[in-house]
Amino acid sequence: MKLNNKVYDVTKWIAQYLLPATGTFYFAIARIWNLPYGEQVVGTISAIDTFLGFVLGISTIQYNKNK
Repeated sequence: MKLNNKVYDVTKWIAQYLLPATGTFYFAIARIWNLPYGEQVVGTISAIDTFLGFVLGISTIQYNKNK
């Protein structure tokens, strides 16, 4: 699986910044405002983030092989 540069850059930004920030934000406000499923939402976001990290790692390995 080799991603083009734009897809790779956007996916990397999502995995490094957007998802961790979203998970942290939801977990914090869920405690303050008693929102439902705080742990489940954060767990799901973390699982998606881990999967994206895996996809990015595979893409990086294949890119470096072809250099």
